[in-house]
Amino acid sequence: MLPLIVRPALIELGGIHPGSPEFTLWFSLLFYVPALAGGVFGLLGGYLTDRVGRRRILTWSILLYAGSAFASGFSTSLPMLLMGRVVVFVGVSVEFVAAVAWLSELFPDDRQREGALGFTQAFSSIGGLMVALASGIIAAWAVGQPAPLFLGLQLPALSLPPIRLPEFLGFLGTIRNPHADWRYTLMSGLLPAIPLLLIRPLLPESPAWQQKRQAGNLKRQHIAELFSPRLRRTTVVTTLMFTCSFGAAFGAIQQVPQIVPGLPEVKGSVAEALAAQLPEARQQGLATKWRSDGRSETEIATLFAAERRRIAGSIEQASAAQVTKIQEIGGLCGRVALAVLALVIVSRQRLFRLFLAPGLVLMPLIFGWAGVASLGYLEYGIFLAGFLTVAQFSFWGNYLPRVFPLHLRGTGESFAANVGGRMLGTCFAALTQWIAYWLPLDASYATRVAYTAAGVALAVNLINWIASFWLPEPQTGEGPD
Repeated sequence: MLPLIVRPALIELGGIHPGSPEFTLWFSLLFYVPALAGGVFGLLGGYLTDRVGRRRILTWSILLYAGSAFASGFSTSLPMLLMGRVVVFVGVSVEFVAAVAWLSELFPDDRQREGALGFTQAFSSIGGLMVALASGIIAAWAVGQPAPLFLGLQLPALSLPPIRLPEFLGFLGTIRNPHADWRYTLMSGLLPAIPLLLIRPLLPESPAWQQKRQAGNLKRQHIAELFSPRLRRTTVVTTLMFTCSFGAAFGAIQQVPQIVPGLPEVKGSVAEALAAQLPEARQQGLATKWRSDGRSETEIATLFAAERRRIAGSIEQASAAQVTKIQEIGGLCGRVALAVLALVIVSRQRLFRLFLAPGLVLMPLIFGWAGVASLGYLEYGIFLAGFLTVAQFSFWGNYLPRVFPLHLRGTGESFAANVGGRMLGTCFAALTQWIAYWLPLDASYATRVAYTAAGVALAVNLINWIASFWLPEPQTGEGPD
Protein backbone atom coordinates (compact mmCIF):
# COMPACT_ATOMS: atom_id res chain seq x y z
CA MET A 1 0.00 0.00 0.00
CA LEU A 2 2.69 2.50 0.95
CA PRO A 3 3.95 3.36 -2.57
CA LEU A 4 0.38 4.24 -3.58
CA ILE A 5 -0.45 6.44 -0.58
CA VAL A 6 2.85 8.04 0.41
CA ARG A 7 2.73 10.96 -2.05
CA PRO A 8 -0.79 12.25 -1.23
CA ALA A 9 -0.32 11.51 2.49
CA LEU A 10 2.84 13.61 2.69
CA ILE A 11 1.17 16.46 0.82
CA GLU A 12 -1.88 16.46 3.10
CA LEU A 13 -0.33 15.74 6.49
CA GLY A 14 2.92 17.64 6.09
CA GLY A 15 2.26 20.15 3.35
CA ILE A 16 5.44 18.95 1.64
CA HIS A 17 5.79 18.29 -2.07
CA PRO A 18 7.82 15.90 -4.25
CA GLY A 19 11.33 17.07 -5.01
CA SER A 20 11.82 18.94 -1.72
CA PRO A 21 14.30 17.75 0.94
CA GLU A 22 11.44 17.42 3.44
CA PHE A 23 9.57 15.09 1.06
CA THR A 24 12.68 12.99 0.51
CA LEU A 25 13.31 12.78 4.27
CA TRP A 26 9.78 11.70 5.20
CA PHE A 27 9.55 9.36 2.20
CA SER A 28 12.71 7.68 3.49
CA LEU A 29 11.44 7.54 7.07
CA LEU A 30 8.09 6.03 6.09
CA PHE A 31 9.79 3.30 4.09
CA TYR A 32 12.77 2.51 6.29
CA VAL A 33 11.76 3.00 9.93
CA PRO A 34 8.84 0.53 9.67
CA ALA A 35 11.08 -1.91 7.82
CA LEU A 36 13.76 -1.61 10.49
CA ALA A 37 11.19 -2.29 13.21
CA GLY A 38 9.79 -5.15 11.14
CA GLY A 39 13.26 -6.63 10.82
CA VAL A 40 13.92 -6.50 14.57
CA PHE A 41 10.51 -7.85 15.58
CA GLY A 42 10.57 -10.27 12.65
CA LEU A 43 13.64 -11.91 14.19
CA LEU A 44 11.73 -12.21 17.46
CA GLY A 45 8.77 -13.58 15.51
CA GLY A 46 11.00 -16.20 13.90
CA TYR A 47 12.19 -17.27 17.34
CA LEU A 48 8.61 -17.42 18.65
CA THR A 49 7.53 -19.37 15.58
CA ASP A 50 10.08 -22.04 16.46
CA ARG A 51 9.29 -21.77 20.16
CA VAL A 52 5.48 -21.63 20.52
CA GLY A 53 4.21 -22.85 17.15
CA ARG A 54 3.55 -21.76 13.58
CA ARG A 55 -0.25 -21.43 13.63
CA ARG A 56 -0.58 -19.16 16.67
CA ILE A 57 2.05 -16.67 15.48
CA LEU A 58 0.58 -16.71 11.97
CA THR A 59 -2.91 -15.82 13.21
CA TRP A 60 -1.94 -13.01 15.56
CA SER A 61 0.49 -11.40 13.12
CA ILE A 62 -2.23 -11.12 10.43
CA LEU A 63 -4.68 -9.59 12.92
CA LEU A 64 -1.95 -7.15 14.00
CA TYR A 65 -1.19 -5.76 10.56
CA ALA A 66 -4.83 -5.71 9.41
CA GLY A 67 -5.99 -3.76 12.47
CA SER A 68 -3.10 -1.30 12.39
CA ALA A 69 -3.57 -0.67 8.64
CA PHE A 70 -7.19 0.30 9.33
CA ALA A 71 -6.16 2.56 12.22
CA SER A 72 -3.56 4.29 10.02
CA GLY A 73 -6.39 5.70 7.93
CA PHE A 74 -7.23 8.01 10.85
CA SER A 75 -3.76 9.60 10.95
CA THR A 76 -3.72 13.32 11.68
CA SER A 77 0.05 13.85 11.51
CA LEU A 78 3.13 12.35 9.92
CA PRO A 79 4.44 10.84 13.21
CA MET A 80 1.05 9.17 13.74
CA LEU A 81 1.12 7.70 10.22
CA LEU A 82 4.70 6.55 10.78
CA MET A 83 3.76 4.76 14.00
CA GLY A 84 0.84 3.03 12.26
CA ARG A 85 3.12 1.86 9.46
CA VAL A 86 5.63 0.52 12.01
CA VAL A 87 2.99 -1.76 13.52
CA VAL A 88 1.81 -2.86 10.06
CA PHE A 89 5.34 -3.82 9.03
CA VAL A 90 5.95 -5.73 12.26
CA GLY A 91 2.87 -7.85 11.56
CA VAL A 92 3.79 -8.43 7.92
CA SER A 93 7.40 -9.40 8.73
CA VAL A 94 6.36 -11.94 11.36
CA GLU A 95 3.54 -13.34 9.22
CA PHE A 96 5.82 -14.13 6.27
CA VAL A 97 8.16 -16.26 8.34
CA ALA A 98 5.39 -18.09 10.19
CA ALA A 99 3.41 -18.79 7.01
CA VAL A 100 6.33 -20.18 5.01
CA ALA A 101 7.51 -22.42 7.87
CA TRP A 102 3.96 -23.66 8.48
CA LEU A 103 3.21 -24.42 4.82
CA SER A 104 6.51 -26.17 4.20
CA GLU A 105 5.85 -28.59 7.07
CA LEU A 106 2.29 -29.50 6.09
CA PHE A 107 3.57 -31.32 2.99
CA PRO A 108 6.37 -33.85 3.59
CA ASP A 109 6.64 -34.84 -0.10
CA ASP A 110 9.11 -32.67 -2.06
CA ARG A 111 6.88 -32.11 -5.10
CA GLN A 112 3.81 -31.43 -2.97
CA ARG A 113 5.78 -28.94 -0.89
CA GLU A 114 7.15 -27.15 -3.96
CA GLY A 115 3.69 -26.93 -5.49
CA ALA A 116 1.98 -25.80 -2.28
CA LEU A 117 4.57 -23.12 -1.51
CA GLY A 118 4.67 -21.89 -5.09
CA PHE A 119 0.96 -21.63 -5.72
CA THR A 120 -0.02 -20.29 -2.30
CA GLN A 121 2.62 -17.57 -2.62
CA ALA A 122 1.10 -16.60 -5.96
CA PHE A 123 -1.80 -15.30 -3.91
CA SER A 124 0.54 -12.71 -2.46
CA SER A 125 0.28 -11.03 -5.85
CA ILE A 126 -3.49 -11.45 -5.76
CA GLY A 127 -3.35 -9.40 -2.57
CA GLY A 128 -1.22 -6.75 -4.26
CA LEU A 129 -3.62 -6.70 -7.21
CA MET A 130 -6.53 -6.20 -4.80
CA VAL A 131 -4.75 -3.22 -3.23
CA ALA A 132 -4.15 -1.63 -6.64
CA LEU A 133 -7.74 -2.33 -7.66
CA ALA A 134 -9.09 -0.91 -4.39
CA SER A 135 -6.93 2.20 -4.80
CA GLY A 136 -8.29 2.81 -8.30
CA ILE A 137 -11.89 2.32 -7.16
CA ILE A 138 -11.41 4.61 -4.17
CA ALA A 139 -9.73 7.32 -6.30
CA ALA A 140 -12.84 7.36 -8.52
CA TRP A 141 -15.41 7.17 -5.74
CA ALA A 142 -13.64 9.93 -3.77
CA VAL A 143 -14.64 12.36 -6.55
CA GLY A 144 -18.03 10.73 -7.23
CA GLN A 145 -17.11 9.04 -10.52
CA PRO A 146 -17.66 5.46 -11.82
CA ALA A 147 -14.80 3.16 -10.80
CA PRO A 148 -12.82 1.19 -13.44
CA LEU A 149 -12.28 -2.55 -13.00
CA PHE A 150 -11.00 -4.73 -15.85
CA LEU A 151 -11.68 -4.96 -19.59
CA GLY A 152 -13.83 -1.85 -19.65
CA LEU A 153 -16.03 -2.95 -16.74
CA GLN A 154 -16.97 -0.26 -14.24
CA LEU A 155 -18.63 0.07 -10.86
CA PRO A 156 -21.29 2.78 -10.57
CA ALA A 157 -20.37 6.06 -8.92
CA LEU A 158 -20.57 6.07 -5.15
CA SER A 159 -19.99 8.63 -2.42
CA LEU A 160 -17.81 7.33 0.40
CA PRO A 161 -18.61 8.35 3.99
CA PRO A 162 -16.31 10.95 5.56
CA ILE A 163 -13.52 9.69 7.81
CA ARG A 164 -13.60 11.33 11.23
CA LEU A 165 -11.96 10.59 14.54
CA PRO A 166 -14.28 9.63 17.41
CA GLU A 167 -14.79 12.45 19.90
CA PHE A 168 -12.83 10.74 22.67
CA LEU A 169 -9.77 10.73 20.35
CA GLY A 170 -10.06 14.43 19.56
CA PHE A 171 -6.77 15.10 21.35
CA LEU A 172 -4.98 13.43 18.41
CA GLY A 173 -5.94 16.31 16.12
CA THR A 174 -8.32 16.79 13.24
CA ILE A 175 -8.57 15.15 9.82
CA ARG A 176 -8.24 17.93 7.26
CA ASN A 177 -9.58 16.01 4.28
CA PRO A 178 -12.15 13.41 5.46
CA HIS A 179 -12.61 12.19 1.86
CA ALA A 180 -8.91 11.65 1.03
CA ASP A 181 -8.58 8.54 -1.13
CA TRP A 182 -5.30 7.47 0.52
CA ARG A 183 -7.11 7.08 3.84
CA TYR A 184 -9.72 4.71 2.40
CA THR A 185 -6.93 2.74 0.70
CA LEU A 186 -5.16 2.24 4.03
CA MET A 187 -8.36 1.22 5.78
CA SER A 188 -9.03 -1.49 3.20
CA GLY A 189 -6.13 -3.35 4.86
CA LEU A 190 -8.64 -4.66 7.39
CA LEU A 191 -10.13 -6.99 4.79
CA PRO A 192 -7.54 -9.84 5.15
CA ALA A 193 -8.57 -10.35 8.77
CA ILE A 194 -12.14 -11.30 7.83
CA PRO A 195 -11.47 -14.62 6.03
CA LEU A 196 -8.79 -15.42 8.61
CA LEU A 197 -11.31 -15.27 11.44
CA LEU A 198 -13.59 -17.61 9.47
CA ILE A 199 -10.98 -20.28 8.71
CA ARG A 200 -8.94 -20.03 11.93
CA PRO A 201 -10.67 -23.04 13.60
CA LEU A 202 -9.80 -25.20 10.56
CA LEU A 203 -6.05 -24.49 10.52
CA PRO A 204 -3.91 -27.36 11.83
CA GLU A 205 -0.60 -26.90 13.59
CA SER A 206 2.54 -28.04 11.77
CA PRO A 207 2.61 -31.86 12.26
CA ALA A 208 6.42 -32.04 12.19
CA TRP A 209 6.88 -29.25 14.74
CA GLN A 210 4.11 -30.56 17.00
CA GLN A 211 5.44 -34.11 16.92
CA LYS A 212 8.94 -33.06 17.92
CA ARG A 213 7.65 -30.79 20.67
CA GLN A 214 5.43 -33.50 22.16
CA ALA A 215 8.30 -35.99 22.03
CA GLY A 216 10.63 -33.49 23.71
CA ASN A 217 13.01 -33.63 20.73
CA LEU A 218 12.68 -29.99 19.69
CA LYS A 219 16.11 -28.42 20.03
CA ARG A 220 16.58 -24.99 21.58
CA GLN A 221 17.02 -22.11 19.16
CA HIS A 222 20.36 -20.30 19.08
CA ILE A 223 20.76 -17.63 16.40
CA ALA A 224 24.54 -18.13 16.56
CA GLU A 225 23.98 -21.58 15.03
CA LEU A 226 23.09 -19.85 11.77
CA PHE A 227 26.80 -19.00 11.50
CA SER A 228 28.11 -22.44 12.35
CA PRO A 229 30.33 -24.02 9.65
CA ARG A 230 27.48 -26.03 8.12
CA LEU A 231 25.09 -23.04 7.82
CA ARG A 232 27.38 -20.00 7.49
CA ARG A 233 27.50 -19.94 3.70
CA THR A 234 23.74 -20.48 3.45
CA THR A 235 22.99 -17.67 5.90
CA VAL A 236 25.34 -15.10 4.34
CA VAL A 237 24.49 -15.78 0.69
CA THR A 238 20.72 -15.93 1.19
CA THR A 239 20.78 -12.74 3.26
CA LEU A 240 22.79 -10.89 0.59
CA MET A 241 20.58 -12.12 -2.24
CA PHE A 242 17.38 -11.39 -0.33
CA THR A 243 18.72 -7.84 0.13
CA CYS A 244 19.20 -7.46 -3.61
CA SER A 245 15.75 -8.88 -4.44
CA PHE A 246 14.17 -6.37 -2.06
CA GLY A 247 16.47 -3.68 -3.48
CA ALA A 248 15.04 -4.22 -6.96
CA ALA A 249 11.49 -4.04 -5.62
CA PHE A 250 11.88 -1.04 -3.30
CA GLY A 251 14.55 0.84 -5.24
CA ALA A 252 12.81 0.55 -8.62
CA ILE A 253 9.35 -1.01 -8.85
CA GLN A 254 7.87 0.71 -5.80
CA GLN A 255 9.05 4.08 -7.12
CA VAL A 256 6.55 3.89 -10.00
CA PRO A 257 3.85 6.03 -8.29
CA GLN A 258 6.47 8.79 -8.03
CA ILE A 259 7.39 8.36 -11.72
CA VAL A 260 3.88 8.27 -13.21
CA PRO A 261 2.97 11.97 -12.58
CA GLY A 262 5.86 13.05 -14.82
CA LEU A 263 4.71 11.11 -17.90
CA PRO A 264 3.34 13.19 -20.82
CA GLU A 265 -0.09 11.52 -20.88
CA VAL A 266 -0.67 12.08 -17.17
CA LYS A 267 0.44 15.70 -17.29
CA GLY A 268 -1.86 16.24 -20.26
CA SER A 269 -4.83 14.73 -18.40
CA VAL A 270 -4.14 16.94 -15.39
CA ALA A 271 -3.99 20.06 -17.57
CA GLU A 272 -7.31 19.16 -19.23
CA ALA A 273 -8.98 18.52 -15.86
CA LEU A 274 -7.74 21.82 -14.45
CA ALA A 275 -8.99 23.70 -17.51
CA ALA A 276 -12.40 22.03 -17.23
CA GLN A 277 -12.89 22.13 -13.45
CA LEU A 278 -11.03 25.31 -12.56
CA PRO A 279 -11.38 27.72 -15.52
CA GLU A 280 -10.42 31.34 -15.27
CA ALA A 281 -14.01 32.47 -14.68
CA ARG A 282 -14.44 30.08 -11.76
CA GLN A 283 -11.11 31.16 -10.28
CA GLN A 284 -12.20 34.79 -10.36
CA GLY A 285 -15.54 33.93 -8.75
CA LEU A 286 -13.89 31.92 -5.98
CA ALA A 287 -11.32 34.68 -5.38
CA THR A 288 -14.08 37.29 -5.08
CA LYS A 289 -16.05 35.12 -2.65
CA TRP A 290 -13.02 34.38 -0.49
CA ARG A 291 -12.05 38.07 -0.36
CA SER A 292 -15.58 38.94 0.76
CA ASP A 293 -15.18 36.33 3.50
CA GLY A 294 -12.15 38.23 4.78
CA ARG A 295 -9.48 35.87 3.44
CA SER A 296 -6.00 37.26 2.89
CA GLU A 297 -4.21 36.90 -0.45
CA THR A 298 -1.91 34.33 1.11
CA GLU A 299 -4.88 32.27 2.27
CA ILE A 300 -6.50 32.53 -1.15
CA ALA A 301 -3.32 31.31 -2.84
CA THR A 302 -3.21 28.38 -0.40
CA LEU A 303 -6.85 27.50 -1.13
CA PHE A 304 -6.24 27.57 -4.89
CA ALA A 305 -3.17 25.36 -4.48
CA ALA A 306 -5.22 22.87 -2.45
CA GLU A 307 -7.96 22.84 -5.11
CA ARG A 308 -5.45 22.28 -7.91
CA ARG A 309 -3.84 19.51 -5.85
CA ARG A 310 -7.22 17.85 -5.31
CA ILE A 311 -7.98 17.80 -9.03
CA ALA A 312 -4.50 16.69 -10.07
CA GLY A 313 -4.17 14.19 -7.22
CA SER A 314 -7.18 12.10 -8.22
CA ILE A 315 -5.86 11.76 -11.79
CA GLU A 316 -2.29 10.97 -10.72
CA GLN A 317 -3.54 8.48 -8.12
CA ALA A 318 -5.80 6.73 -10.62
CA SER A 319 -2.96 6.47 -13.16
CA ALA A 320 -0.53 5.17 -10.53
CA ALA A 321 -3.11 2.62 -9.38
CA GLN A 322 -3.58 1.43 -12.97
CA VAL A 323 0.16 0.96 -13.50
CA THR A 324 0.46 -0.78 -10.13
CA LYS A 325 -2.41 -3.07 -11.10
CA ILE A 326 -0.53 -4.12 -14.24
CA GLN A 327 2.64 -4.65 -12.23
CA GLU A 328 0.78 -6.89 -9.79
CA ILE A 329 -0.68 -8.91 -12.67
CA GLY A 330 2.86 -9.35 -13.98
CA GLY A 331 4.00 -10.40 -10.51
CA LEU A 332 1.17 -12.93 -10.28
CA CYS A 333 2.13 -14.43 -13.65
CA GLY A 334 5.77 -14.56 -12.53
CA ARG A 335 4.87 -16.36 -9.31
CA VAL A 336 2.74 -18.91 -11.19
CA ALA A 337 5.52 -19.44 -13.75
CA LEU A 338 8.04 -20.04 -10.96
CA ALA A 339 5.68 -22.44 -9.20
CA VAL A 340 5.44 -24.51 -12.39
CA LEU A 341 9.14 -24.35 -13.24
CA ALA A 342 10.14 -25.25 -9.67
CA LEU A 343 8.58 -28.68 -10.25
CA VAL A 344 10.69 -29.44 -13.33
CA ILE A 345 13.99 -27.59 -12.80
CA VAL A 346 16.08 -29.32 -10.14
CA SER A 347 18.90 -26.78 -9.80
CA ARG A 348 17.84 -23.82 -7.64
CA GLN A 349 20.69 -21.71 -9.04
CA ARG A 350 19.49 -22.28 -12.60
CA LEU A 351 15.87 -21.58 -11.63
CA PHE A 352 16.77 -18.27 -9.97
CA ARG A 353 18.96 -17.08 -12.85
CA LEU A 354 16.18 -17.87 -15.32
CA PHE A 355 14.29 -14.87 -13.90
CA LEU A 356 17.33 -12.79 -13.03
CA ALA A 357 19.12 -12.76 -16.40
CA PRO A 358 16.38 -10.98 -18.41
CA GLY A 359 16.09 -8.39 -15.63
CA LEU A 360 19.72 -7.37 -16.12
CA VAL A 361 18.80 -6.11 -19.59
CA LEU A 362 15.13 -5.16 -19.27
CA MET A 363 14.93 -3.37 -15.92
CA PRO A 364 17.23 -0.45 -16.87
CA LEU A 365 15.27 -0.01 -20.12
CA ILE A 366 11.89 -0.13 -18.39
CA PHE A 367 12.75 2.63 -15.94
CA GLY A 368 15.38 4.62 -17.82
CA TRP A 369 13.48 4.78 -21.12
CA ALA A 370 9.82 3.77 -20.79
CA GLY A 371 9.60 5.51 -17.40
CA VAL A 372 10.17 8.90 -19.02
CA ALA A 373 8.80 8.35 -22.54
CA SER A 374 5.22 7.13 -22.35
CA LEU A 375 2.56 5.77 -19.99
CA GLY A 376 1.74 3.05 -22.51
CA TYR A 377 5.37 1.89 -22.76
CA LEU A 378 5.67 1.92 -18.98
CA GLU A 379 2.56 -0.24 -18.62
CA TYR A 380 4.06 -2.89 -20.90
CA GLY A 381 7.42 -2.64 -19.18
CA ILE A 382 6.10 -2.75 -15.63
CA PHE A 383 4.34 -6.03 -16.40
CA LEU A 384 7.72 -7.56 -17.27
CA ALA A 385 9.39 -5.93 -14.26
CA GLY A 386 6.76 -7.42 -11.96
CA PHE A 387 7.03 -10.81 -13.67
CA LEU A 388 10.80 -11.04 -13.26
CA THR A 389 11.19 -9.45 -9.82
CA VAL A 390 8.16 -10.64 -7.83
CA ALA A 391 8.84 -14.24 -8.87
CA GLN A 392 12.08 -13.99 -6.88
CA PHE A 393 10.08 -13.66 -3.64
CA SER A 394 8.28 -16.90 -4.43
CA PHE A 395 11.67 -18.47 -5.04
CA TRP A 396 12.84 -17.51 -1.55
CA GLY A 397 9.64 -18.84 -0.03
CA ASN A 398 10.29 -22.20 -1.69
CA TYR A 399 14.02 -22.27 -1.06
CA LEU A 400 14.53 -21.13 2.55
CA PRO A 401 12.53 -23.89 4.32
CA ARG A 402 14.70 -26.50 2.58
CA VAL A 403 18.09 -25.20 3.69
CA PHE A 404 17.50 -24.62 7.43
CA PRO A 405 16.83 -27.42 9.98
CA LEU A 406 13.35 -27.68 11.50
CA HIS A 407 14.28 -26.30 14.92
CA LEU A 408 15.93 -23.26 13.21
CA ARG A 409 13.57 -22.94 10.26
CA GLY A 410 11.67 -19.91 11.50
CA THR A 411 14.85 -18.28 12.85
CA GLY A 412 16.83 -18.88 9.64
CA GLU A 413 14.06 -17.69 7.36
CA SER A 414 13.54 -14.69 9.60
CA PHE A 415 17.21 -13.71 9.48
CA ALA A 416 17.39 -13.82 5.68
CA ALA A 417 14.00 -12.16 5.15
CA ASN A 418 14.10 -9.58 7.92
CA VAL A 419 17.78 -8.65 8.16
CA GLY A 420 18.43 -9.05 4.44
CA GLY A 421 15.06 -7.99 3.08
CA ARG A 422 13.44 -5.62 5.55
CA MET A 423 16.37 -4.04 7.37
CA LEU A 424 18.73 -3.77 4.39
CA GLY A 425 16.69 -4.22 1.21
CA THR A 426 14.11 -1.57 1.98
CA CYS A 427 16.93 0.99 2.36
CA PHE A 428 16.89 1.16 -1.42
CA ALA A 429 13.58 3.06 -1.34
CA ALA A 430 15.33 5.89 0.50
CA LEU A 431 18.54 5.46 -1.51
CA THR A 432 16.69 5.99 -4.79
CA GLN A 433 15.00 9.12 -3.46
CA TRP A 434 18.21 10.68 -2.12
CA ILE A 435 20.19 9.93 -5.28
CA ALA A 436 17.34 11.38 -7.36
CA TYR A 437 17.33 14.49 -5.18
CA TRP A 438 21.07 15.08 -5.57
CA LEU A 439 21.32 13.86 -9.19
CA PRO A 440 23.03 16.65 -11.20
CA LEU A 441 20.44 16.56 -13.97
CA ASP A 442 18.27 19.42 -15.23
CA ALA A 443 15.03 17.44 -15.25
CA SER A 444 11.82 17.07 -13.29
CA TYR A 445 11.68 15.17 -10.02
CA ALA A 446 9.77 12.28 -11.65
CA THR A 447 12.36 11.95 -14.43
CA ARG A 448 15.26 11.93 -11.96
CA VAL A 449 13.53 9.18 -9.96
CA ALA A 450 13.06 7.12 -13.15
CA TYR A 451 16.74 7.35 -14.13
CA THR A 452 17.89 6.55 -10.59
CA ALA A 453 15.57 3.54 -10.40
CA ALA A 454 17.09 2.24 -13.63
CA GLY A 455 20.60 2.42 -12.16
CA VAL A 456 19.60 0.83 -8.87
CA ALA A 457 17.84 -2.03 -10.66
CA LEU A 458 20.90 -2.73 -12.78
CA ALA A 459 23.25 -2.71 -9.77
CA VAL A 460 21.25 -5.04 -7.51
CA ASN A 461 20.47 -7.49 -10.32
CA LEU A 462 24.15 -7.68 -11.21
CA ILE A 463 25.15 -8.37 -7.59
CA ASN A 464 22.42 -11.01 -7.32
CA TRP A 465 23.64 -12.70 -10.51
CA ILE A 466 27.21 -12.96 -9.17
CA ALA A 467 26.08 -14.16 -5.72
CA SER A 468 23.82 -16.84 -7.22
CA PHE A 469 26.88 -18.93 -8.15
CA TRP A 470 27.52 -19.44 -4.40
CA LEU A 471 23.90 -20.31 -3.57
CA PRO A 472 23.85 -23.78 -1.92
CA GLU A 473 21.65 -26.42 -3.52
CA PRO A 474 19.10 -27.75 -0.97
CA GLN A 475 18.90 -31.35 0.14
CA THR A 476 15.89 -33.47 -0.64
CA GLY A 477 13.39 -34.21 2.11
CA GLU A 478 12.85 -32.06 5.18
CA GLY A 479 16.19 -30.27 5.10
CA PRO A 480 19.46 -30.39 7.03
CA ASP A 481 18.02 -31.39 10.40
